[in-house]
Amino acid sequence: MQEDLLHFIWKYKKLQLQTLVSSDGDSISIVNTGVHNHLSGPDFFNAKISIAGQLWAGNVEIHVKASDWYVHKHQHDAAYDNVILHVVWENDTAVFRKDGTEISTLELRSFVSVNLLQEYQQLFDKNQYSFINCEKSIGKIEQFVFNSWVERMFFERLERKSNLILELLVKSNGDWEQVLFSMLLKNFGLKINSESFMSLSAALPFSVVRKLQSNSMQLESLLLGMSHLLADETNSDPYFEKLQEEYRFLAHKFQLSNEGVFKPHFFKLRPSNFPTIRLSQLAMLYFKNQSLFEQVISATDIENLYNLFNCEASNYWSTHFTFAKVSKFSEKKLTKKFIDLIIINTVLPIKLCYFKQQGRAVDDVITQITSNILPEQNNIVSKFKNCEVKIISAKESQGILQLYNEYCSKNRCLECAIGNSLLQ
Repeated sequence: MQEDLLHFIWKYKKLQLQTLVSSDGDSISIVNTGVHNHLSGPDFFNAKISIAGQLWAGNVEIHVKASDWYVHKHQHDAAYDNVILHVVWENDTAVFRKDGTEISTLELRSFVSVNLLQEYQQLFDKNQYSFINCEKSIGKIEQFVFNSWVERMFFERLERKSNLILELLVKSNGDWEQVLFSMLLKNFGLKINSESFMSLSAALPFSVVRKLQSNSMQLESLLLGMSHLLADETNSDPYFEKLQEEYRFLAHKFQLSNEGVFKPHFFKLRPSNFPTIRLSQLAMLYFKNQSLFEQVISATDIENLYNLFNCEASNYWSTHFTFAKVSKFSEKKLTKKFIDLIIINTVLPIKLCYFKQQGRAVDDVITQITSNILPEQNNIVSKFKNCEVKIISAKESQGILQLYNEYCSKNRCLECAIGNSLLQ
């Protein structure tokens, strides 16, 4: 028996409520189980319990064995003075408060169904699964329960992504345009160059970008130069030399230094993800949209956002991936798949944080946008699909990723609505 199962049984009243009696034979009626406390102190605060017809208000403490009360030295802790009920699996000793009064005890094993215990054992039996605990039954969960929980997971994941935005907002003294610029850089860099591009955003004030937005070449030279991609003194490519000269002028004019910027990587990247291409695309995005932040915030549907991010690298890159080396002609446009990533990882967290700060609701808009984005294709999503889970949009795939990372992989089944519905 595990204490977390006892918490679960008590919290969700998974017991025979009509026949509850204390170890002394007093009738017990649960009016309110209380608020689950995950910190120090009694396990449930502010419960309301009727014992022998007398209504009590106070805290509930839960143990596997009643004697654990003394093992944990609760008899010496004032925080436990107002415990009104001791809920245990095995009542092996009487428990008293500091003033000598006995605490009523409820021995759960007399009121829990064998079926629930069997389902619990099966859920955590490692021999029964290869991926997640409920892989054999998750596809049969009631659709309303599943959809509601996955949507909650989606917003939980979105909130987690918002933490970085809040940090950037503090560092930028509330400059939302700087925050958007930093987040775009991070996510344009993808996993391999996210750290490098973020270091660029820390060294380059958005106020400078704003001043250069009407000149695409200056923007491009600034981003490439600050990223150490124009430092080669032996490169004789005419476009490279032009950008290099422009960057030197701008760095001097605005007193910029790239000493703290990490040079981005090319290794293990597809050519379309080379930092030269991504930084040029970002420069053209800001050149095309003089008020990008306002447009991001005002966008209410997916088509608005696809149009907003519909841009491509400057003409030079149509026949290049790196300087000097000519390649076959190809437009270096932001693909729909890449824009989807930008929307999920940058636009939606920004919108959530901004509207929260304004005291305005934006959940419906976010839900609508993600419901029209195709789900990501990765190993975790594929395995859930193999468990007969329907994943039709990014809302579900993002929710599934949060579910797996924060609940399934950590065996937090008893805190999960899906696990809860399996234990009857």
